[in-house]
Amino acid sequence: MDKQDRYVVGITGASGAIYGVRLVQALLEAGHFVHLLISDAGWRVLKEELDWEVTKRQVAIEHAFGEQIHNIQYHPIQDIGASIASGSFRVKGMIIMPCSMGTLSAIAQGASDNLMARAADVMMKEDRPLIIVPRETPLHAIHLENMLKLSRMGVRMIPAMPAFYYRPQTLDDIINFLVGKVLDSLRIEHQLFTRWGETNA
Repeated sequence: MDKQDRYVVGITGASGAIYGVRLVQALLEAGHFVHLLISDAGWRVLKEELDWEVTKRQVAIEHAFGEQIHNIQYHPIQDIGASIASGSFRVKGMIIMPCSMGTLSAIAQGASDNLMARAADVMMKEDRPLIIVPRETPLHAIHLENMLKLSRMGVRMIPAMPAFYYRPQTLDDIINFLVGKVLDSLRIEHQLFTRWGETNA
């Protein structure tokens, strides 16, 4: 596989783990390789929201992504020596979806004390795409200041804000819309939602 065909996906402890899972599925369906990161709190949310069996993490990932598992490499969050911790390891970009305010703060302050924050730091220092999908409400000034700081550094902020102009009928429609917006930002073709000005087939 082309080395430029690799993406890093991080799932943190913010509510909305399904967003990250669906993003991984969409990247795999598009033929890309995924380096997957899940924080300890992210594993807790996967259990609470999606009923993942988190005591056997590799097995849980294999169960979730089935036949595409050979296109995923899971990295434990404390493996600071992993390939994606180095700028010499080439990937096309990183998406943290959903992103907790704690992870966002660590990235904004350059506190690379785990692989999630370190991999994000690598994206910024190597001038590679970094997309953050913050999932919190309401937001206070520190949250907003951290987002602004990262935005000024070129990090793309795509808040978990669904649209309704396309008349979503199911929860999957809303999830797919946000995943589609992330893919749009990465210039990856998809058919996850109906665009403004287009009609449903």
